[in-house]
Amino acid sequence: MVKKTTAKKQTSKTAKKTVNASKAETKKTAKTAAPKQKPSKADKTVKLSRREKVFLAIKQNLIAQKESLLKEAEETLSALPSELNFPDMGDQATAETDRNFMLRLRDRERMLLKKIEETILRIDNNEDYGVCEECGNEIGIKRLEARPVATYCIDCKTRQEEEEKIAEG
Repeated sequence: MVKKTTAKKQTSKTAKKTVNASKAETKKTAKTAAPKQKPSKADKTVKLSRREKVFLAIKQNLIAQKESLLKEAEETLSALPSELNFPDMGDQATAETDRNFMLRLRDRERMLLKKIEETILRIDNNEDYGVCEECGNEIGIKRLEARPVATYCIDCKTRQEEEEKIAEG
């Protein structure tokens, strides 16, 4: 009887060792078999600098401005009469002047739309948005907030405008 009890104790000890060994082996294989995966962008919180946060806000504002300009341009072109015929020459001249003025405004807005699209691309591609094209210094945040499509810092832009005034005479 003593032999059976000792045999049972040894069997249970061996079983415990086997279970513990298999648990340890499972832990080891779990660690080595599944290498650490990098958390996806959705999993980790991306910390942006203040400047990057401002750039994202500027991008959102530019997209809204672009949509607004496109909507206004569409409304203007649909409301613009193709021919103006007034019996009075003064009315005719006034209508043509107004029409030309409106077309000039839309042309300026078209150029602004092009700048907005270029700026959005520069922000998206992490290109040199916020860097002066002339001197290479960073353009101030306040200037970018006031004029998001700016490509020159305030010093270079001031110098450029002064040179234009001198050239005009």
